[in-house]
Amino acid sequence: MTTTAPGAGGEAAKTPAPAPDPAPGRPPAPGAAEAPATGSSPWQLARRELRRRPAVRVSLGVVLLFVLMAATAPWLGALGGWSPEEFDKSAIDPYLGGQPLGSLGGISPDHWLGVEPVTGRDLFARVVHGAQVSLLIAFAATAIVVVAGTAAGIAAGYFGGRTDTVLSRLMDLTMSFPSLIFMIAMLSVAKDVNRIVLMTAVIGVFGWPGVARVVRGQTLSLKHREYVDAARVGGAGSWRILTRDILPGVSGPVIAYTTLLIPGMISTEAALSYLGVGVRPPTPSWGQMIAESVAFYETDPMYFVIPSTFLFLAVLAFTLLGDALRDILDPRGGRS
Repeated sequence: MTTTAPGAGGEAAKTPAPAPDPAPGRPPAPGAAEAPATGSSPWQLARRELRRRPAVRVSLGVVLLFVLMAATAPWLGALGGWSPEEFDKSAIDPYLGGQPLGSLGGISPDHWLGVEPVTGRDLFARVVHGAQVSLLIAFAATAIVVVAGTAAGIAAGYFGGRTDTVLSRLMDLTMSFPSLIFMIAMLSVAKDVNRIVLMTAVIGVFGWPGVARVVRGQTLSLKHREYVDAARVGGAGSWRILTRDILPGVSGPVIAYTTLLIPGMISTEAALSYLGVGVRPPTPSWGQMIAESVAFYETDPMYFVIPSTFLFLAVLAFTLLGDALRDILDPRGGRS
């Protein structure tokens, strides 16, 4: 009579048979959970999620188009055949107060977006060069804000104590200061200075506390993680811990916050130029063009519509892109 080893039969009876593998190429059953991707960096996660959202892809395309337009402004202006300061008296009617000849503000094969009233300057050249000025100020001011805010937030959250107290009170003081009034006063008093550099510095000085608060909160939640404690026990210095462990952990929220800062910077530059304390003529700027067009919105509405449309599209595209990146990269935000 054949005998079996003790326990062998019981284990064989209790062990379920492995489920057959699905046929190759067959889609998963409805409702089956998709395994999350492992080892994805913030940039890989952002690229994967952005490809799934058509509206965000359109916004990203518009952003890249504006950046390319600003980077190639001198060549685009030359392609149109006019410089932003060049007058074309043949495109305006001197007997009608300098109104553009033709319909839609003088749009023609010679002037693709029409001309300015009175001066006859080409709107295409001025809008393109205005994009260069507006985006340059917005990107430079955002860089100052992000670098200063990230450094202050990491230092306050990691070192704590007196460092945190001093930096936190400085954040509170800066955020409670009437920044717009101070910007107008500074830009009104300063005469013989580079307006682009001054606007970049003034806007950047008052923007860093928001980033610093976000980074400080993230740093406080990261500095007691196991891998940070292990690095500290292993003899790693503060600089190594901050750059190798803390900074990558706060990079996601910082990237998302950065893209949300840019449209605010564009709007701030346009508002200051609109109020007459920003970029000085003849340097073109979207806000300056909108301010000048107010006097002609009844007789030549296209002069107002064209720079306003470019400003609206730039702010909208950056805002939509920033909202999407915040949903993807900020661990405290929900994902749509």
